[in-house]
Amino acid sequence: MVAETPSVHASAVLAGAHAVLIRGPAGSGKSQLALALIQAAETGQLRFARLIGDDRLHLEVHHGRLLVRAASTLAGLIEVRGLGIRRLDYEPVAVVGLVVDLAAEDAERMPTTGDTVLMGVTVRRL
Repeated sequence: MVAETPSVHASAVLAGAHAVLIRGPAGSGKSQLALALIQAAETGQLRFARLIGDDRLHLEVHHGRLLVRAASTLAGLIEVRGLGIRRLDYEPVAVVGLVVDLAAEDAERMPTTGDTVLMGVTVRRL
């Protein structure tokens, strides 16, 4: 068994071939956006989307790629506001292809997009 890396507060969904890492403060809608992506796949708006993890994720670099996985105790679990914790099918690990930062209400109205660097790996950011 491999020791887990330090955790980050985020949600992640495998959308197509790469993970979307969703970051933001508590209550900003990370889980809601993750569920919306999964539901978009269920209704045919995306080809494929599956939960990687919600609330606590682990990031690691492998061969120059940033990988994301759920904390082992939370794998397959997501919080649905008003309904509580639900269990979903999940992917154990995926390569991060996009970071989405959900901002506070006082954030810039038209923030810049670009890249971010996580653990030495450059990833596209919205």
